Amino acid sequence: MKIFKEEQRFNQLWIIVLMVISTLVPIGLIIKEQTENVNTLSSLETIGLIALIILASSFIFVFKLSSRIDEKGIYYKFFPFYLKYKLIEWSEINTAYVRTYDPLGEYGGWGIKGGYFWNKSKGKAINVSGDIGIQLELKNGKKLLIGTQKQDDAKRILEMYKSKLNTNV
Repeated sequence: MKIFKEEQRFNQLWIIVLMVISTLVPIGLIIKEQTENVNTLSSLETIGLIALIILASSFIFVFKLSSRIDEKGIYYKFFPFYLKYKLIEWSEINTAYVRTYDPLGEYGGWGIKGGYFWNKSKGKAINVSGDIGIQLELKNGKKLLIGTQKQDDAKRILEMYKSKLNTNV
């Protein structure tokens, strides 16, 4: 039994830079206002507000996409939205393949995207970075793309379990 596992996080340099800037600017403005006008907020309120800004801006780094492929099917979990793995059994899948896609053009970006709010014909995408994904076309007509950074490993494991797609029709 061969198993494919992958975990991904939002850890791209451009996201980190954007989050640092969007955190430091409001903190700088709060500190500047507090030093110029001491009666604006109490020290405790200032510290609380700064802590809230840091917590809110770092929340994106909690997100984690986990995927797994084994003899039962394809599992995915996007923490904190999905706390448990969702399983798509091989019997539910028409086709499964690795492909290059346009995250912005096809799905509107990264995260849990697509579906009702974007291009319905493309289905839903769950991704955190890059432009490579495992495309699933399900027997119920739905489509799901799960982002991957392990293109070659994903192709190998899908080829290995290819025979499972035609069982339990």
